[in-house]
Amino acid sequence: MEMTKHKEVILILDFGSQYTQLIARRIREIGVYSEIKPFDIDIDQIKSLNPKGIVLSGGPSSVYAKDAPLPPADIFDMGVPILGICYGLQVLAFLLGGKVDAASHREYGRANIEILDSHDLFAGIDNPTQVWMSHGDHLTDLPQNFEIIAKTQNSPIAAIRRQDRAFFGIQFHPEVVHTPQGKDILNNFALKICDCRGDWNASSFIDTTVSDLRERLKDQRVLCALSGGVDSTVAAYLVARAIGKKLTCVFVDTGLLRQNERKSVCKAYENAAFEFRCVDAGKTFLKKLRRVTDPEKKRKIIGRQFIRTFEHEAKTIGNINYLVQGTLYPDVIESVSTRGPSATIKSHHNVGGLPQKMGLSLVEPLRELFKDEVRLVGKELGAPDAILKRHPFPGPGLAVRILGKITKKRLNILRPADRIFIEELEKNNLYDQIWQAFAVLLPVRTVGVMGDERTYENVIALRAVTSLDGMTADWAEIPHAVLGTISNRIINEIKGVNRVVYDVSSKPPGTIEWE
Repeated sequence: MEMTKHKEVILILDFGSQYTQLIARRIREIGVYSEIKPFDIDIDQIKSLNPKGIVLSGGPSSVYAKDAPLPPADIFDMGVPILGICYGLQVLAFLLGGKVDAASHREYGRANIEILDSHDLFAGIDNPTQVWMSHGDHLTDLPQNFEIIAKTQNSPIAAIRRQDRAFFGIQFHPEVVHTPQGKDILNNFALKICDCRGDWNASSFIDTTVSDLRERLKDQRVLCALSGGVDSTVAAYLVARAIGKKLTCVFVDTGLLRQNERKSVCKAYENAAFEFRCVDAGKTFLKKLRRVTDPEKKRKIIGRQFIRTFEHEAKTIGNINYLVQGTLYPDVIESVSTRGPSATIKSHHNVGGLPQKMGLSLVEPLRELFKDEVRLVGKELGAPDAILKRHPFPGPGLAVRILGKITKKRLNILRPADRIFIEELEKNNLYDQIWQAFAVLLPVRTVGVMGDERTYENVIALRAVTSLDGMTADWAEIPHAVLGTISNRIINEIKGVNRVVYDVSSKPPGTIEWE
């Protein structure tokens, strides 16, 4: 399903910055829909989006280097405001005749800028104001008709403007929290300079999406892949609002679920407004995964088998051509590699793991949303709080939480360990403070002592993170006493485990899941 056409769009061209997704999020928080596209997107595609403004993101490259990532030059003739951020400023200046050189001292971290003109981009911003710098190159000569509108002690050109064409460039990053008034700067760009109304929200998203779904699906019956999590549930509620009883939701027990998950999911939807079916396909999935250890292969095998399962159900029901999935924007961003600095992080089972040939056309109504936006949409649709507050659970399930081979024995070790972890978080009122928590079974064994006897058993790693959207995350600071209780329970209650460790990695550099 193509992304919905929006009346107002701020287009972000991605040059590989780790902060690009934050730019999109900050602009959306202002109430303006923003969309990320690769830097080398075709100019006709850009025009088809009819953007109210364009943002050029930061990136790790140097504009003067061979094969430096550069956007279509025609964007400067579209008559829309443009904001270049960090590398984006250098792209803007370089392509319009300015000069960019390597800086004698790389500038990284907090800085204070002195604002020289506060009429538009810096309207209402404190002077001086704190910003976050991260650059090794700098602008040394301005393009024609540009002027300097801010400077720092180390950067005499910290922000530039060409007023007659509404072109702006800033050397710092307004999207990060280390620039306290960065959101206000982006607000000035989106609402004042681009003249956006700022009325994009959960309610308007629902209205537009439901209308699009009715137009596309008309009177046809539709199948929905329902996992019991936030994403697929909200997707189902959206489609059900559009086509009602013509929606059939299918829950697949892959044999890779958490303890008692099948029972709890089936109970949650027993009185749903759509038809609900549960399919037991555990034997098939586990057979396909036998002796597979590579995480990408696991994801792709699971993605293909999911589709084959849904195709079979569609044939059983009859006259179904569409499959609804709860794919989110981060799934798309992390699964798609473009020519240039961006790289595929991992294949999500419902994006990069899909087979090329399918008997069903995909419908992905949440494909343009971040996780917290999905929760807002779900709340607006009346989805149960118990589901909306549920931690994310990956489509491949425990297959990517058992490192190495997947066997029934290893599943029977991981399931109760994960259950104990979640039970203790809930008991100590920590579950709702954490974005995602789970246990991982490692492919190593360690020596231990239990009852005066030497043991050589498995290691369980605990992972818990705080986040807003899953694109970046910090490890959760669970009290030591709680971690101690969890560790004691896992080791004492689960045969085959003699060591528990806690993961204190952030994202980046690590991902949230281990595989």
